[in-house]
Amino acid sequence: MKFPQSVLEEINKHLTLEKKKIEGRLASLVSQDPFSDPDRLIDNAASDTEAKEESSHERMEALEEELRLNLTDIDKALLRIKNGTYGKCLSCAKLIDTDRLAIKPTALYCMDCERKKEK
Repeated sequence: MKFPQSVLEEINKHLTLEKKKIEGRLASLVSQDPFSDPDRLIDNAASDTEAKEESSHERMEALEEELRLNLTDIDKALLRIKNGTYGKCLSCAKLIDTDRLAIKPTALYCMDCERKKEK
């Protein structure tokens, strides 16, 4: 059993839009990262300013990593839509519950397999 093409098209649109939003947020974060300023290295800032910049950089890095992981998940879901395998559990090959996909359209596993995987 497969999802109807019209449903897959809507999911594809949603994921593509979400991908663009995340890419925009990622670009914004990268530009705000204090370590992205090349003049920072020649600046003789006080140690408290340096610590603040480093803390801000670490926070930005963590957010960037989370956004990159989200992009990877979206890319995988878009590929599964294209390949005709979207909505099938990677572990047991059963269909993933539509309620789960509505909440997390990038889900790879059904709830049973997800629970087993977490243990």
